[in-house]
Amino acid sequence: MQHNFRAISLSHKNAPVQIREVISLDEGSIHALLIKLKDFFSLTDTLILSTCNRTEVYYSHELDLSTEIIKLIGLEKGISNVVDYLEYFNIINHDRDSIQHLFKVSMGLEAQVVGDMQISNQVKRAYQMSADLDLAGPFLHRLMHTVFFSSKRVVQETAFKDGAASVSYAAVELIEELTSNTYQPRVLLIGVGEIGEDVAKNMVNIPDAKVTISNRTFEKAKSLADELGYDAIPFEQCMDAMNDADVVVSSIMKSEPFITKSFVKSLDIPSYKLFVDLSVPRSIETTIEDVPGVMLYNVDNIRSKASETLERRLAAVPEVERIIEEAIEEFFNWKKGMMVSPTINKLKNALEQIRQEEMERFLKNADSGQVAMIDRITKSMMQKVLKVPVVQLRAACLRDDADQMINIISDLFDLEKISEKKE
Repeated sequence: MQHNFRAISLSHKNAPVQIREVISLDEGSIHALLIKLKDFFSLTDTLILSTCNRTEVYYSHELDLSTEIIKLIGLEKGISNVVDYLEYFNIINHDRDSIQHLFKVSMGLEAQVVGDMQISNQVKRAYQMSADLDLAGPFLHRLMHTVFFSSKRVVQETAFKDGAASVSYAAVELIEELTSNTYQPRVLLIGVGEIGEDVAKNMVNIPDAKVTISNRTFEKAKSLADELGYDAIPFEQCMDAMNDADVVVSSIMKSEPFITKSFVKSLDIPSYKLFVDLSVPRSIETTIEDVPGVMLYNVDNIRSKASETLERRLAAVPEVERIIEEAIEEFFNWKKGMMVSPTINKLKNALEQIRQEEMERFLKNADSGQVAMIDRITKSMMQKVLKVPVVQLRAACLRDDADQMINIISDLFDLEKISEKKE
């Protein structure tokens, strides 16, 4: 039996950053939650995606388990009052709507900056984790490969993925605008995870900036800095380096703010100091804005200014939506085919059982040559008998009449009785 594919979504569209950072799941939490979902509800086709902009759970089940799953998220995060956050979740219980939502998220249509390139890799990692835990059945495998194939089509056939318009690039555009009157602005990048690395690479768009990179693993910072022609410093020195920096970009994972108001008050700020917080949970206290000369931007209030890249992407949205609809239609045709596969297999097994019984009954005294010839003849006859009902079943799928045709063929060939006899 195929169950409804459902989705639970908390995103930047319906939840501010202070809510998203509370619900946000790291890899360890996702792993633990997937195991709980498997053990508690015997789920198979399950995917959990958690980024700075969204935390989403996709699953297949006959029942709406959204409240139970949200409570499990609260349990995993140590949130006793997680039910108070229910209003921020979008619950999608219709098959096609959930699948369409996953496509749009994966393509970057639902991103804070339209066409965000990072989401594709994040979706792939989420799928890999599900596959590693045996939480991806034939349905999810086929769905995800359809998503990835469609993503390639978007790259090849549209301008939607051209250029760089991710949150990271939006941050660089903001830095460029706010430092336009500063000669060789000094930029300190703290943390070179996926977002931090992307910021570093996009900083080449501000060629006169003096960029310094710091990371908990110094070797990673040094390798990236050498590749891009920047400086690198040990993580222990980044607090001192903030004193000289005009811009501080933080994208580190930490449960509590890393840069506090009391620390910022101790810094020398002759004119201005810009802080950009790309972390979720946030790594910079929001109250640092009370310090004279300090400007703070986070993932919610960073907006990419009107640019040719973004305009091209927005213009390509209808093409992307067309590709998504074509892919969903193709996927649903496969899904419908999956619905009749058990009946087709039962019919094949039933006819093969009859063939084998009749062969055994009438060929007891036949030689090997006669047996081989009759075997070929009866197999050919069986294939011809099968052809019409199989074609009719598949045609019924496309007409959404599969249930009726399954019942007719099951009754006509008495498939349930034959199956019970075989067992």
